[in-house]
Amino acid sequence: MKILKSLNKFFLIVLISSSFLFSQVLAEEKPIDIWNLDKEEDNELVIENPKLTDNQEKIEQSSIYQSQDNKASESIKLDEDFSSSNIKIVGLYDPQDYGLSINMWSNSDGINLKTFFKNIQNLKLSRDALEIIEISLLTNAYYPNKNITEQEFISLKSEWLTKNTKLNLIEEYLIKNQIINEYPILSKHLVDSYLAESNIKKACEVFLKNSEALQDDYLSKFNLYCLINYGKNEEAQLILDLKKEMGFNDDYFENKINYLFGYIEEVDNEVSVNSILDFHLAHRTNPEFSFEPNNETPTFIWRYLSASNLLYKIQDLETSDLDRISIIEKAVHDKIYLEEDLFEFYKKFQFSIDQMLNAKEVYKSLSSIEGRALLYQRLLLSEEPKLKLELMKILKNSFENEKIGDAFDLQLSSFLKQIDFAEVPSNYTTFYYQNLNDDIDAGKIKFNSKILHQSKLVNYFNGDYDKSKIEQDLEKFLMKIKNDQEYILSMKDIIFLEALKSDGINISKNYDDLYLKKRPDMPLDIQKMIENKEIGTALLRVIEEIGTEKIENINDEKVYLIINTLNHINADTIRNKLLLKVLPLKV
Repeated sequence: MKILKSLNKFFLIVLISSSFLFSQVLAEEKPIDIWNLDKEEDNELVIENPKLTDNQEKIEQSSIYQSQDNKASESIKLDEDFSSSNIKIVGLYDPQDYGLSINMWSNSDGINLKTFFKNIQNLKLSRDALEIIEISLLTNAYYPNKNITEQEFISLKSEWLTKNTKLNLIEEYLIKNQIINEYPILSKHLVDSYLAESNIKKACEVFLKNSEALQDDYLSKFNLYCLINYGKNEEAQLILDLKKEMGFNDDYFENKINYLFGYIEEVDNEVSVNSILDFHLAHRTNPEFSFEPNNETPTFIWRYLSASNLLYKIQDLETSDLDRISIIEKAVHDKIYLEEDLFEFYKKFQFSIDQMLNAKEVYKSLSSIEGRALLYQRLLLSEEPKLKLELMKILKNSFENEKIGDAFDLQLSSFLKQIDFAEVPSNYTTFYYQNLNDDIDAGKIKFNSKILHQSKLVNYFNGDYDKSKIEQDLEKFLMKIKNDQEYILSMKDIIFLEALKSDGINISKNYDDLYLKKRPDMPLDIQKMIENKEIGTALLRVIEEIGTEKIENINDEKVYLIINTLNHINADTIRNKLLLKVLPLKV
């Protein structure tokens, strides 16, 4: 084995400083994918970015509404020393695209940030909430510095992004900003996720696109392995020797790597699940590799086994093998196995007619797995909506009680879509909406000239109205309402008017009596955030309010709170998108 003991100190320093620049080493030569496993991701997050000017407003403590009459607009001005500043700004989105500020986190209190992130992590956020938090975390901005360190904030962002964001977006974020070293948790998640899909090529391309010298030990080992994959054995050996000179010691890793170098003909059969790289090396270096997972097996190992076709099939199990079925249920919860395969397997259980008729009680006396199989079979035979909903809820609770609620996710949504909402009892509406994963467009807008928030005036939020035109048409509509004793402004009408007023649209004081006294009070904590210009924190508060629900399904007073908060922090692009879901009539 090549050891660099003969190198003089000067040459060693040069090598140490240069050998880790993997992208420079490989830039001259096109990589060879020896595994031929190019699984490109097709799904891309598409977010509309209409250009808006960053708005700044002064909120008087005496009344949060005083700022609504005059909304001053000013463009974002970067620090003169930005190019040479030690304060790093990272992100994907221009703050102006969403009406945000490069200082959106600057005034945030770290204590509040930590609390909000903790609360949000425990929620299965709706698409509306997910889009807003993704924008807030990936917008170019300074880090907060009050009661929180830069590293703590990075960790909060990384933890959320690893659990909720698509890999291609994470990759763009890391590579565009060259922050692989700054965000090691996110970087490890990225390469591990690609490797867990058996997509070695994509995992190694991350290092090709990085220009930083790798500081993290795990990423450095991964990089070394990628060099071997590309046939760059000499460079890989150089890095390994240098690492060892600097104190690196990992017998497991070296044993597998030496086999790949060709230095040894046989490798030990030890299988480590400490990391996806360790596990993959055991698989790659052992032609007779086999591994049976259990309830303690990490999720990333399950994903690797599934992608590599190393898992046994659900239908090959026996109904008496409850321990294995329990393991499979957890794997379905982690989206390793398909839900439909698990529920198809549930049909193999045999029950008597009496058990089927009294399933709501009988399941309690069975094992949890048999009970779920019984409830599912009874659900398939049910026709009456109320009974079906009752069985669905019991079955969902059974999964959730064992912390595998996502094992009955897509199938539950499929069942719910078969029930007309008009047939849903009032005590099941929340259950219905929270579990209906309906990504289909709500429909086309149908204008109603008799209702303010459903009129064509709503097109203002599409950008289809100029200021003078909307003011003229609004004046006519409000005059008609004032003369109509039977028309009472709804909360959605008030939301509509407040949004227009926030944008500087002139609304005559003659109509104040129609809605001013009907406006709900803003919570004191939100008022304080707005007064202190804690823009990022206010966005997290909005996300918490939306939570698991679609904005369309939230009650009007809470929608007012959400929209009015966005009005005050000038996040007009985000606000307009929500308004176009809430206000118009859809058919």
